[in-house]
Amino acid sequence: MLPWVVLGVATSKRTQGLLAAARETGASVRLVEWREWLADAHALEDRLRQPCRFKIEPPGDDARVHMTLVHMGCEQLGRAPCAPIERGELAQTDAWFEGFRLAIKRLERTLAAMPHVQVVNAPAEILAMTDKLECQQQLQSNAVPTAPLLGLVRDYEHLVALLDRSGMDRVFLKARYGSSASGVIAFRRNRRGQQQATTTAQLHEGGRLFNVKRVSCYTRHDEVRRVVDLVSAQGAYAEAWIPKPRHGAGHFDLRAVTFGGRVAHRIARLGQRPMTNLHLDSERVDPDRVLAAEDQAALAATAELAAGVFPRSNVVGFDLVVRQGKAHVLEANAFGDLLPGWLWQGKDTYATAFGDGAMR
Repeated sequence: MLPWVVLGVATSKRTQGLLAAARETGASVRLVEWREWLADAHALEDRLRQPCRFKIEPPGDDARVHMTLVHMGCEQLGRAPCAPIERGELAQTDAWFEGFRLAIKRLERTLAAMPHVQVVNAPAEILAMTDKLECQQQLQSNAVPTAPLLGLVRDYEHLVALLDRSGMDRVFLKARYGSSASGVIAFRRNRRGQQQATTTAQLHEGGRLFNVKRVSCYTRHDEVRRVVDLVSAQGAYAEAWIPKPRHGAGHFDLRAVTFGGRVAHRIARLGQRPMTNLHLDSERVDPDRVLAAEDQAALAATAELAAGVFPRSNVVGFDLVVRQGKAHVLEANAFGDLLPGWLWQGKDTYATAFGDGAMR
């Protein structure tokens, strides 16, 4: 078994889960921290000089790294350095992505000179999946069923105009560079002029937004306008609201993780809110309890079709809505293998990744 090198954050749940699986399986893993690599490129390059497998984990759990990437992005975009961003604050996400893009491009150049390194997920494809609009566009262009896109949204007035043009009254507005429901707004309106914006983005004084675990539901016109404007200003897009199938008192979507292009772990996320992310206290449910055989087949076929769009990414998480024998991909996540304790063939996602079958 080749040794592994991981670029990550030592204190994150992802890295801790991966290291625990390495101890269980006997895999050799050497961790290089994002902050260490950004400060000194040799910290990683020296570890990659021998044949190995290299996995890139997200930098988001390190506040110092987050600000470093934001400052890199601001400089690239010609903006003045921004003030410190508080934990959970939704600010400068477009600048963060620009900094992340610069870092990933740097990684790509490093790996181009190291053909002996087996890269778990290619940097270019990680970048494509982190830009959620580009990701959906790539999936659509490859005939993967997705939610219909309305496109970029500049502000509240633009969103309303897009709805009027499309004849829709319910859409999801999504932060282009967000994750884990951060900056997602479930927007709906009716013929009486009432509007509702359900989101984890919480309005604070001074026009600031914070991502919180508690879901807020805004119905006052001024608040709906404000939260839509603030999310849109950092990059956002709208897509059609695909109804999720019901089970009991809630409704659900699914996360499926592909390894080497084949579906392995899958989990239903059951909740009573439009967003069913597990960190929002949605219930974990075995898909066998909620999906008929034809739905199981649609889930696997669609997730594997979507995995084919990213042929150099060996571990990808897909969020899907599956009903009546049809599946639609809501998102692809290059870091979508965080499912602590959820087993497939007796292994968690990290133990599965260490198997040879996880690489194409």
